[in-house]
Amino acid sequence: MESPAQRSAAVKARASALGFDAVGICDLAPIERPALRAWLDGGLAGGMQYMHRQARKRQTPAEIVAGSSHAVVVLKSYFVADHEPDGSGPRVARYAWGEDYHAVLGDMLADLAETLIALGASRAATRAYVDAGPVPERELAQRAGLGWIAKNTLLIHPRLGSFTFIGSVLTDLPLAVDAPFAADHCGSCRACLDMCPTDALVAERVLDARRCISYLTIEHRGPFAADAGPLIGEWLFGCDVCQDVCPWNDKFAAPSDTPRLAPRSEMRAPVLEDLADISSDAFHERYRDTAFERAGPTGIARNARQVLRNRATPS
Repeated sequence: MESPAQRSAAVKARASALGFDAVGICDLAPIERPALRAWLDGGLAGGMQYMHRQARKRQTPAEIVAGSSHAVVVLKSYFVADHEPDGSGPRVARYAWGEDYHAVLGDMLADLAETLIALGASRAATRAYVDAGPVPERELAQRAGLGWIAKNTLLIHPRLGSFTFIGSVLTDLPLAVDAPFAADHCGSCRACLDMCPTDALVAERVLDARRCISYLTIEHRGPFAADAGPLIGEWLFGCDVCQDVCPWNDKFAAPSDTPRLAPRSEMRAPVLEDLADISSDAFHERYRDTAFERAGPTGIARNARQVLRNRATPS
């Protein structure tokens, strides 16, 4: 019979073979997050009501999948250099340049989950997650030894930087766990706070989503308030500023080697005029397998019109 350490080694070997850039394992003990309740109570989650509904499970991750006791947490780099290939914009966050990461990592994690099941895990208690559900991904990644949660609220891996997707497989398989990442390597650096174009980082590790360009262009539903639309500037979808200015990314961001994540021209440099009045059918035909689906045709058209207004408004 294999030991927990042997099973962990086999799982990590398979994760590496599948193309993940880092992997760690942790238990699902409760996570103490008093700041989460303060963040929610302060209204800083904006319209993300699901964060309120998920709050309890985010602090008691063993309740997410009945019977689960461990998490296999993986990182996959999506970094691509040259954010604006021709300098004309509009700007789209790097993670959206290729195929939708939910599908790409979902396929990889489904394979990893099968490895766990082959090692003795229960299928009913083994489930993969990619940026979905109440999984506290960054906290589990830190507990699994994969990095620290930085002042911009993102996970930084000391060898990869922060341009990474986080995936996890929750399982009941007994596994040897990794030591948590205890160090905070942000030091006295304030680049992310000082360079945020909308001052959305109101304190270290405290994000006011209502001012965050990523939230406004993706999660926010409905028209922009009069004072919110100008905040997005040239950003059509998402924002990379707090990562672009991070010294850890300047030194260590690792280019992606996954063909499905490779940039597409229509994602990297979309045409605003085409998107401002795009039909639902045309949108889904063109972008159905991309991250743009999160905002949908209504959200993307709204964003495109706002960027055009921002361009026409003297600064």
